[in-house]
Amino acid sequence: MSEQQQQKSQADPVFAPSTVSTPQPLSHPHHNNINNINNINKPSSSSSSSSSSSSSSFIQSILSNPSVDRTRQLLSYPTVSSFLAGGVAGAVSRTVVSPFERMKIIFQIQGPGAAGQYQGVIPTLKKMWAEEGWRGFMRGNGTNCIRIFPYSAVQFSTYTVLKSYIVTLRPVVNSQHHNHHISSTTTTTTTTTTTSSSQTELSGPRAKIASSVDNVGGRSLTTPERLAAGSIAGIASVAVTYPLDIIRTRLSIQTASIGNLRAHYAALGVAPPGIMSVGRQIYAVEGGWRGLYRGIIPTTMGVAPYVGINFAVYEWLRELLVSTNAGKEPSALEKLGAGAAAGAVAQTLTYPFDVLRRRFQVISMDKSAGIGYHYSGVGNALSTIVRTEGFWGLYKGLSANLLKVVPSMAASWLSFELVKDWLAY
Repeated sequence: MSEQQQQKSQADPVFAPSTVSTPQPLSHPHHNNINNINNINKPSSSSSSSSSSSSSSFIQSILSNPSVDRTRQLLSYPTVSSFLAGGVAGAVSRTVVSPFERMKIIFQIQGPGAAGQYQGVIPTLKKMWAEEGWRGFMRGNGTNCIRIFPYSAVQFSTYTVLKSYIVTLRPVVNSQHHNHHISSTTTTTTTTTTTSSSQTELSGPRAKIASSVDNVGGRSLTTPERLAAGSIAGIASVAVTYPLDIIRTRLSIQTASIGNLRAHYAALGVAPPGIMSVGRQIYAVEGGWRGLYRGIIPTTMGVAPYVGINFAVYEWLRELLVSTNAGKEPSALEKLGAGAAAGAVAQTLTYPFDVLRRRFQVISMDKSAGIGYHYSGVGNALSTIVRTEGFWGLYKGLSANLLKVVPSMAASWLSFELVKDWLAY
């Protein structure tokens, strides 16, 4: 267009170029009424978008609050997030398998004279239901959840502290690569976690957790280090929560048909005691704190290797899944499978210590309960069980326990990782 035409078009709209010429519909009163009605019935897109934006701005204002922001930062610290995630994982996993947990304890407590009372998984579940209904399945679970939350929380958080400490004690094999990793994480908004040769990169919030539960600063623990850290974490968790464990064991069997337990409370005409009553009774009658920690030595002998093997096997399987999936995070189903396998291997290898643990927790109960055995020590207990019940007496309840451990550890590991991911800041 020439300069003269531009001046004419600005002065007179007739000379304006008609690049878009859209015919306008004729106005009709009836058409206008229909359009008005449609406008009334149709929700305004601007109002819906404004409401969603207002809700999002409200949420954003809450999250940007300094107190909320500080809380989120606190919860995202590895030790704190491991503590909370571990506690939730423990409570969820034990509630899921509560019937199998009680059945396992009943099998373990039965002495050689209890043959025929509880035999087989399905008959025992039916017997528990016939005697006490659904409460029989959940008996002792409340105490177990109260115990397992701090137990699992201390276990996972202690492991988190120990893995960081272990990594600082050993030299960095590839310091140049590690330093490059540290500098890149501080200068980019999307964090990248560099792992060993069997691992690859992850980015985003998951990189804060790393591609492995025991990955610290791009370096994973070795198998012996995992075993050591897990064993110490297991000992710490037992020391903190053992009194609740012995109370839970007593609550689980006090209404079972073992010895004279069931008839004992029926003859007294009173309901079995609860958590506080059992705790006070043990403290008053069985030697104070010594009674509340009765059986802790065989318990520690079983829990320490169990937790160590559990962590080591799960981490090994997780790294294997990462490497076979071309560096991608394992799926929820794969994490369930890894947790189930880790729990099954660890429990099978350490199960005799679990039987000893339960036996020592109940041998000092009221003599009228008629438990049917007494041991002077761990060695005496092992030899007595093998002599009177055979070698497989050390594995009483293993099948029921595996039915419990497989879904329990699967749920525990998956819950732990989900909650820790959610807490990532």
